[in-house]
Amino acid sequence: MKNIYLLILALIFSASFVLAQQKPNILWVTIEDSSPQFFGCYGNENARTPVIDKLAEKGVRFTNAFSTGTVCSPSRSTIITGVRTFKMGTGNHRSNYPIPGFIHGFPYYLQQQGYYVTNNSKTDYNVGNVKQFTKEAWNESSNKAGWWNRKPGQPFFAIFNLIDSHQSRTMTMPFDWYVKNVLKKLPVSDRIADEAFEMPPFYNDSPEMRKQFARVYNSIKLTDNKIGELLQKLDNDNLRDSTIIFFYADHGEGEPRGKTNGINLGYRVPFVIWFPEMYKHLSPWGTAGVVTDELIDFEDLAPTIISLAGGKIPGYLKGRILMGEKRSKPTDHLILSADRSDNGIDMVRSITNGKYMYSRNFMPFMPETRYIRYMEIADIKQIMRKDLAEKKLNPLQKSIFEDRPAEFLFDIESDVWETNNLVEKPEYKTVLAKMRKQLDEEILKSRDVLFLPEYEIGLISKTRTAYEFRMDENRYPLKEIYAAASLSGKRGADIAKQQINLLASKNKVVRYWAMMGLRSQNIETLKPFQKEIIKSMNDKYPPVAVTAAAISYQDFKSAGSENKLKGFLKSDNQDIALMAVNFLLYVDNKQPFVETVKAVHEIPDRIYNVKAGCMDFLGSLGLVPNNFANRD
Repeated sequence: MKNIYLLILALIFSASFVLAQQKPNILWVTIEDSSPQFFGCYGNENARTPVIDKLAEKGVRFTNAFSTGTVCSPSRSTIITGVRTFKMGTGNHRSNYPIPGFIHGFPYYLQQQGYYVTNNSKTDYNVGNVKQFTKEAWNESSNKAGWWNRKPGQPFFAIFNLIDSHQSRTMTMPFDWYVKNVLKKLPVSDRIADEAFEMPPFYNDSPEMRKQFARVYNSIKLTDNKIGELLQKLDNDNLRDSTIIFFYADHGEGEPRGKTNGINLGYRVPFVIWFPEMYKHLSPWGTAGVVTDELIDFEDLAPTIISLAGGKIPGYLKGRILMGEKRSKPTDHLILSADRSDNGIDMVRSITNGKYMYSRNFMPFMPETRYIRYMEIADIKQIMRKDLAEKKLNPLQKSIFEDRPAEFLFDIESDVWETNNLVEKPEYKTVLAKMRKQLDEEILKSRDVLFLPEYEIGLISKTRTAYEFRMDENRYPLKEIYAAASLSGKRGADIAKQQINLLASKNKVVRYWAMMGLRSQNIETLKPFQKEIIKSMNDKYPPVAVTAAAISYQDFKSAGSENKLKGFLKSDNQDIALMAVNFLLYVDNKQPFVETVKAVHEIPDRIYNVKAGCMDFLGSLGLVPNNFANRD
């Protein structure tokens, strides 16, 4: 009887162990501002990333993994909610708009499956009521959070956000700060010398630039070392054999032309999944050094993890389940987006199939290296502007300071640095037509709410969420609005004529896109329409009026436009003030606005973005130093 009793106990224990192991532990290692080009496992022989490389050697490496955005908070908004920013209204960096109460941070659903969920420790979720949202999502979110506080045997989901490759380290903070906080934390044998790597061709290959760009490699090396320490802790706690490990970056490279720009360098991320032996059956790609070109993006993460935990996928999650029994069918293209970053307004929508990246620039009158204070104060950006002024840049390097075309089409397999725009090449006509069509269909299907100016989203958010507003066809006739927006950025007399006609629309957002499109036309094209544009300075919709005033000032030197712009700069609505200062950054004659900009900067209640725009304006004239001490 004793033996039978012991056998029954053993069977119960074994069954309990098997059931427990049906729910894997999951560790996410998230790093900042990094593109695959700078990692050894992605073919960079100059990189020193042995820990990440070993994960890839024993795991699954993705060559077509993309962030849904190109700057931190919008990307993290999609990661935590599983909803794309152009549906939620969260695409503008640190905008703090409310989201529907039924949308939760996805770890909320893991808690319901018995998981202990922790975040160490970055949030930056870009949603309203973020403290309550974060509290609901996590058992623990702090710089002390980790798997170690769970109950015995409880499965865990743990995120560790490592910041050492962030733009602050690689470019923005002063060089002395970088030496203290990055370089001196590396053994001498780990450091990458200034001459020991290949410079991207869109940068001037000078000693000054190499000194700055070496920061990227050394910051990634420090990151790799810290990942090694984290994985060692996992090993010490005897958890490696029951934990699936995800490694990825929150968006692409943080250097100028990468972060904030809607091109491959801003979107594509390094992404590796490592499976322990007991969970290798969950991988549809195989394991141990597998490389897959399957298209994935951040919309897929929430449903994938909820599915792994055994939870039911909420209806609002539209991403794919990447692995396990409920794996979704692979897709043949992704839609990606880039919107305002800090004080730098912008709007780009992109389609990629992994080989080509098609990007539609809706505000191309601003260059890829547009004014964004957090970048302007960096030494590397100032060196680039100095080299531009001294005519030291070749045509490619100079082009990133010039107006963009309305469309980019890059072969991101053969042209990894995106140096050759294929839009005008006849042999790519079919590819271009297909991707244009896909973009149009995706925008209309998703009912992209960010085709409303941020001014309008701010007004809507006082009474309801942008996510829900976008579904109201009567209040948000997207087809009509998108027809106008689709012209924006395209140049020529025929396009300008259509845009002028749209200024008579009863729909204020249609008029906004008509005027925004006119901002990208050249002066010769606009001359026949001078009267209509000047008249629009009195449009009752402020986004139309401020844009009309900027065109009237720059192209026509019209009476009254200067005072109109000064009035908009001082507007109580800070979205309008931000529009005004951004337009003024790209006019030829800034002098009449200097005193007004100085005064606006000193208004106590001005938000960071307006203050930063004012500092960029003054810095562009040499009236304030462009350094970290004068960041805002």
